[in-house]
Amino acid sequence: MAAVAKDRPEPEPELEPEPGRGVRIRGFKERLKRAKSRAEAQPQPPPPPPSSEGRDVAKARGEVPEAAAVLLAAAHLLLLWALIQLSLRQLLLLGPAGPGAEQAGFSAHTARKHLQHITDFGPRPAGSPANEILTVNYLLKQIQKIQEGSAAAHSIAVDIQRPSGSFSIDFLGGFSSYYHNITNIVVKLEPKDGAKHAVLANCHFDSVANSPGASDDAVSCAVMLEVLNALSKSSTPLQHAVIFVFNGAEENILQASHGFITQHPWAKLIRAFINLEAAGVGGKELVFQSGPENPWLVQAYVRAAKHPFASVVGQEVFQSGVIPSDTDFRIYRDYGNIPGIDLAFIENGYIYHTKYDTADRIPLDSIKRAGDNILAVLQYLATSVELADSTQYRHGTMVFFDVLGLFVVAYPQRIGVIINYLVAVAAVLHLGKKFSTSINHGSHYMRDLLYGIGVTIICWFIIFVTILIVAVFVSLTGHAMSWYTHFYVSIVLYGSIALAKLILIHTLAKNLYYGNMNAFYLAELYFDVSLTIWCCTLVYLTQRGLCSAYVPGLWVAFPLVVRLLIGTELKQKGKLALKGATLKLTSIYFLGLLIPHLLTMYLFWGAFEMFAPILGRSGTEIPPDVVLAAIIAACTIIVTTYFVSLIYLCRSTKWTLLGLGTVFLVSATLVCSGAFFPYASDPAGPHPKRISLQHTTRTFHDLNGEIIKRDSGIWINGFDYTLMSHVTPHIPEINHTIRSSCENAPFCGFPWFLPINNFIRKNWYLPASEISPKTPVAFKLISKYKMPLQSMKLTFELTGPSHMTLYIRPLEGSFIIGSSIGDGTSLYSSDGDYFVFYSHGLQAPPWQFWLEIQTLEPTPDAMVTIAVASHYLFGEDQRTADLIALEKRFPEWCVISSWSSSYNLFVF
Repeated sequence: MAAVAKDRPEPEPELEPEPGRGVRIRGFKERLKRAKSRAEAQPQPPPPPPSSEGRDVAKARGEVPEAAAVLLAAAHLLLLWALIQLSLRQLLLLGPAGPGAEQAGFSAHTARKHLQHITDFGPRPAGSPANEILTVNYLLKQIQKIQEGSAAAHSIAVDIQRPSGSFSIDFLGGFSSYYHNITNIVVKLEPKDGAKHAVLANCHFDSVANSPGASDDAVSCAVMLEVLNALSKSSTPLQHAVIFVFNGAEENILQASHGFITQHPWAKLIRAFINLEAAGVGGKELVFQSGPENPWLVQAYVRAAKHPFASVVGQEVFQSGVIPSDTDFRIYRDYGNIPGIDLAFIENGYIYHTKYDTADRIPLDSIKRAGDNILAVLQYLATSVELADSTQYRHGTMVFFDVLGLFVVAYPQRIGVIINYLVAVAAVLHLGKKFSTSINHGSHYMRDLLYGIGVTIICWFIIFVTILIVAVFVSLTGHAMSWYTHFYVSIVLYGSIALAKLILIHTLAKNLYYGNMNAFYLAELYFDVSLTIWCCTLVYLTQRGLCSAYVPGLWVAFPLVVRLLIGTELKQKGKLALKGATLKLTSIYFLGLLIPHLLTMYLFWGAFEMFAPILGRSGTEIPPDVVLAAIIAACTIIVTTYFVSLIYLCRSTKWTLLGLGTVFLVSATLVCSGAFFPYASDPAGPHPKRISLQHTTRTFHDLNGEIIKRDSGIWINGFDYTLMSHVTPHIPEINHTIRSSCENAPFCGFPWFLPINNFIRKNWYLPASEISPKTPVAFKLISKYKMPLQSMKLTFELTGPSHMTLYIRPLEGSFIIGSSIGDGTSLYSSDGDYFVFYSHGLQAPPWQFWLEIQTLEPTPDAMVTIAVASHYLFGEDQRTADLIALEKRFPEWCVISSWSSSYNLFVF
């Protein structure tokens, strides 16, 4: 806001504020008397409006009522939050449509019937009869019906693929994967005369064990079935083919998509793809990945999607690796060299991969909007010129984001770079003009600006330190995740202390450092401080090549425009004629902040919606309160960036600080007293604690094949930071006395299903009886050959259930230099141990693989330790009597994923 001085017919130098500094109150009355005596000798102007000189002086000092400032800022933010919530609840722009209105296009009611049928088969792990027989037969039956009712302009071909293969993937620390006889159902819809190019739509119908998998990913397959039906009935001929892949082994870490893109003959036709996924249950499906490059794909989505929801910020966050997840997008991108679009439901991730992921929890409107979008985008791509020669349009990246789901803003990154630098130049010119003016008047504006930046950075540092101390204290007192069911508790607890610290530090700076300096000058100064920091952030992110640079661009461009508008208004009306224009100028100021505030809060909603549930399954080592508190601190700092000026305009902030302090103390007391229990089993909105149970038998062999150790127990893993502290009162046996210790064996001697041992380092081992599976593991060395360069080639044979994991540890002086697993040359190593994931479909022959091991000694006694873990995820072998009995003892707010397993270690 601009500095204010009172206008007079003949302004006197004594009454002008020192250039670049505020009017000092000392001596003001004497100067005022002299001015009055001179004015009496001149012709008197008309009487001024009823306003005391004291009030004008108060205004010059910037004494704005504290209540007014707080109410104005709060009303502004609450209004924006209400708009965001309204947009999120409105899934369809045109409202829900009945069955009759859907006849010409996508039918959400038909898709829901497909979804219900698929989930009625129960959990569908790859290799299970529910996945390989029941679901496959249902999909084939529906595809046959669609084929029979197809319009004459189209041709439909169906292929059932059973691929086998192997690959390595840099995910969860890196591991190798081998699969045999898994299932893909592939459908090609094309013009009668055929097509040379195709667009791919991908979903997966398998699920994790113990979950119906409605959102992940049965609903996507149900949507794809109905999209196939709608396209096939259209009388409009397609120019390109549309290939639908219903893959049956995505939860095996992307195996089925690898089998399709590397082995299926139709794969070579594909020029682009759309992948349908889920990280939550229901809500809107978010475009969170696109590319690589090929900006025309995002433009296709922007032009065609009826209910857009997309964020390049989400893309860059996801691809940074901070979210421990991956999708088939990666396989098609890396192994097919194909550009694509990745969509996922992200709402209500609390029940993702649990027994609560049922069909009835997915709103019909969510199905409708997903179907409308996929149908429209596929229709657009199947008739587009770009698909036929996508290499011509390949280069470049898109900046894209939606505005409350109403429309998408998208433009090439190269244009974004130009815009960003133009905005930065405008800010620099604005600040440069001020520097020039201050130098001409002999003031210290540049020095004040640098000091202001220093105060701001120190303030932010103190906020983060304070809020993290609070989060660590809450965690250490055993009350972590108190916000998990009551999310707004975290906003109140951590937001109040962050905001209180921000106001306190700037209030102290105002009173102790700046003294009686003019408040309007300080307000304008801190506006420029915020502008400078955002400008530097804009330049930095642009230099890094990040599309997310549009966010700081908003925080520079819109406030700068509103600042220039206010400056123009002040010049036109005179500086203390501002009295009658305060409401108008304040409205302009807040309207100028509306767009950056709205879009930034919209992004933070997405962050909270995604990260809060993930923190409930992020392992035992990451304090979730620290992560969430840091996000809330960042949100507080960003949202209040340009509100700092209000602190310097207010007469006092004591009531605000008192209120925030009271809120913090009350919320902290309630949290630390255990008033907010983290978990809930309410059927309407469950927020369960995730626990896995494996009834396992472990057998350790020596070099001669003799058993040196054998035990059995139920291996217990919690997936969050609270460990078993809330479970022990219900099951006293699960306590610190049965905490499992790390054996001197690969992966500590336990049957890890995935290499997540670095995320979950605290687990429990409750003694139990031995398991007796009907499909036991058989592992043997079938050949051993001496190779050149002092290496040995060992060939092994393995049989067992549909899911097994291998852990390989070369002994001292030995190195793996080749293998038949993965890419054939090297394996990924996690702390010296190699992890291999194996799965097969209904039937599979014994798996043979080899390792080539180089040794330092010519004839070593032993070269390698190999452990084999079997996982019985379905059927009679899945649950034992011991497992069932223990499961029943867990409280209702726990969701249990349980199966039987074995761990067998061998030395060669």
